Amino acid sequence: MADADPPLPALTVPQLTYLVAVASSRTFAEAAASLGVTTSALSQGIAELERRLGVELFERSGRRQVLRPEAEEVLAYARRVVADTRDLARWAASTRAGTAGRLRVGMIDAAAVAHFPSELRAFRRAHPEVELHLVVAPSGELLDQLRAGALDVTVVVEPPEVDRSLELEDLLEEPLVVVAPEGREVGPPDRWGPWVLFPTGSHTRDTIERELRRRGATVEVVAESHQPEVLREMARLGVGWTVLPEAQARGRRGRAAKGVGPELTRRRLVVARRAGRVELPAADRLVDLLRG
Repeated sequence: MADADPPLPALTVPQLTYLVAVASSRTFAEAAASLGVTTSALSQGIAELERRLGVELFERSGRRQVLRPEAEEVLAYARRVVADTRDLARWAASTRAGTAGRLRVGMIDAAAVAHFPSELRAFRRAHPEVELHLVVAPSGELLDQLRAGALDVTVVVEPPEVDRSLELEDLLEEPLVVVAPEGREVGPPDRWGPWVLFPTGSHTRDTIERELRRRGATVEVVAESHQPEVLREMARLGVGWTVLPEAQARGRRGRAAKGVGPELTRRRLVVARRAGRVELPAADRLVDLLRG
């Protein structure tokens, strides 16, 4: 049977800091002054370190305390721990200030591609030490990930029902416009269709269907996709009519593409975060950019 490992000594970072300071100073008084503590507190800290290790680290030489040769291993360890702890403290301070760490962001397609790409680039330029992890997905999936703690902040279509586990903040309203198949004229609503739309169950799909029926259009859906670009291409190929965010129904230079008809309705995009969350300054800075 192998010998069991000895119990770990309950060392503290201040004790190891005292040891590093003493090894770098001519006297205990000088070391204490460099740390801003009393000589008595320093001596007691060193004595407690020796007690917990069960090893004497210093021997008297005249009026001075001199580090024993066998204590060099302890000193090397102390220097590593103190240096690593200082690095950790600097990292923690940067994370609290929002200039380092990781930020997990979820956005629907329209937000990431059409509305806020310049804001995302500006955030990356301003905060290069922040690891920005972006997930592009439908609103329902993003909100599920947010509730589960897998995301820190999301930009989604406003949910239809109140959820007290979330905090929502309005960002913008965007028009949803009718797009006819290529070569078809946008006539009256009773001549629209069949349709290629967002999937069943999405808030945007429900909003579109409700407004189409109110206007007297027949809602026969022949294809579905979460991606506006796919819906637009299916309309161009003549698969069916569609309804898209206006920003994604336009060409690259912002001009309306052929077949783009009137505004059907609008949807609101919101920033969603968990209620009672731990504050993340990096998330606050991103949201400030999105609001701006």
